[in-house]
Amino acid sequence: MRFLKQGFTRDDLLRINEDDLPVLAEEVRAFIVDTVTKNGGHLGSSLGVVDLTIAMLRQFDPLNDRIIFDVGHQSYPYKILTDRFDKFTTLRLKDGISGFPRRNESPYDHFNTGHSSTSISAALGYAKARDLLHEDRQVIAFIGDASLINGLALEALNYVHETNTKLIIVLNDNRHSISNRVGGFSTMLARLSANSSYKRIKNAIKSKGGVSLVHGLEKIRDTFKFMLKPNNLFDELDINYWGPFDGHNIKAAEKIFELAKDYDKPVLLHFNTIKGKGLPEAEANPTKYHQVSPAGEKKARTWSEAASQIAEELAMNDNRIVCFTAAMVTGVKLEKFAREFPDRFFDVGIAESHMLTMAAGLAAGGMRPWVFIYSTFLQRAMDQLMHDIALQNLPVVMMVDRAGLAGSDGDTHQGLLDIPWGRAIPNLEIYAPCDEATLKDAMLIASKRDGPTLIRYPRGAIPGENFASLVHDEAIVKIYDGEEWALLGHGPSVITMIETREKATIKPAVYDVRRIKPLDDEMLEDILTRYKTIATLEENYMPGGLGEAVGAKIAEGNHNVRLMRFGVPDVCVKHATQSQQRELYGLTPENILRRYEEQRTLG
Repeated sequence: MRFLKQGFTRDDLLRINEDDLPVLAEEVRAFIVDTVTKNGGHLGSSLGVVDLTIAMLRQFDPLNDRIIFDVGHQSYPYKILTDRFDKFTTLRLKDGISGFPRRNESPYDHFNTGHSSTSISAALGYAKARDLLHEDRQVIAFIGDASLINGLALEALNYVHETNTKLIIVLNDNRHSISNRVGGFSTMLARLSANSSYKRIKNAIKSKGGVSLVHGLEKIRDTFKFMLKPNNLFDELDINYWGPFDGHNIKAAEKIFELAKDYDKPVLLHFNTIKGKGLPEAEANPTKYHQVSPAGEKKARTWSEAASQIAEELAMNDNRIVCFTAAMVTGVKLEKFAREFPDRFFDVGIAESHMLTMAAGLAAGGMRPWVFIYSTFLQRAMDQLMHDIALQNLPVVMMVDRAGLAGSDGDTHQGLLDIPWGRAIPNLEIYAPCDEATLKDAMLIASKRDGPTLIRYPRGAIPGENFASLVHDEAIVKIYDGEEWALLGHGPSVITMIETREKATIKPAVYDVRRIKPLDDEMLEDILTRYKTIATLEENYMPGGLGEAVGAKIAEGNHNVRLMRFGVPDVCVKHATQSQQRELYGLTPENILRRYEEQRTLG
């Protein structure tokens, strides 16, 4: 590489001639493509912001200034150019750098992000901390257009005026313009707002007590602006709007950032970019290349594909069924449903809270809404699940994808809270199928319920065979009989339990807990009287999980049973492969058998 080399730092970036910056940009893009196609990760978004990131880092000091990325999956160029070039090949690998900004990874990362729409709120907090501590630093919120429609971002925008602080918001618009292009006027207006002579005149008048004259001067400026560009949401919220600008013109973007530094009020800089820039196939299909799998990963039938296909079949026979997703139509595999039932499909964008309450309204109106959502994003709408759906006992089905350990996306994307939280919600039934047959059975049951149902299923390939015999509507099903001890688990843990039994000298019974809430108390009582030792296995946090529920039954019934619990402990899960995470937290046959032998020797 011509510019990127071992030991590359931001100081090297500052030394590059501005005419050579497009060459650097191409090198960064090539490095991202090479790494992400090997390791997996978010490709299109990061390719689109390379030029903008270069311009931003040449104008702002990322150690002193606070640059807050929204979502974080557009931060790959930032990582490469802030002293992590040498580590970037470890992206998303165990013990490597994260796919998102992490404060404990680098002093250049100032706020952990992974979910959408947090940047403006966090940046406002940083800006007020700066003011209260009398610090000299810039604060920048770097947000993408899809993130801007989320309620949290809109709440933050609404509060900017109240904070009375300086803030720079960078809007990376890789889909459409919010206002009409006004060509060279955009840059001219930015120059006018940040003009040093204008500011000196205004401050001089203010120092002489001429507040009314200052207001008059500002009114003349604002009138001139209104003549040259249409009004918009940001101006109405008292956030000065500049743009739109070409986000791939590094030299011009640098100038805009330089002007923004000298502007003394909140300002939003609107840049148009191309998602997937520099990779023709990604530019042509930005949705497909938003996130890519690691090279060599087998393309088997997934849980998402199976769930969407069953939903299509149910919808053909029930015209009350409608499907929702929140900007994840490809992730949850609802593309075909959207084509087959366009009037019964709703992609609400990154607006999970709105989605659940709208689904509640449809259910109250006589429809049967099915909400397809990642477990990690359901966390953003748990109040709506409780307040708007469960308390009214409405027939909304939550199809919770990516439940359990989710792999290399890291701590913000693990699906570990749906069971601990969901078990506390009245009227909600929770199912965790272990194969396609039990998935279909759970969805059939949910389609006929008059109350809310949550069906959780993991990331990745669905088993090619059905491990458990299908017994319709039974909450706990015995797969294998055994002696002395029994394994109870749900979802993908059932496969681990079967593998454990195959390796065991003393063969345990294996029970598939298909319905986690409510538990089958009668069946559970029978299990607790049959065995000396019970082991529960689950891919969710143990506090509030199946193990706790079984422990409570043991205590309440005064059973003489030894309980071993296996699950995810009270930790923030680091990024790694799913198999590495299971190994780390002891969710393996070897660890289960080792623990059992230790317990057995104790008598």
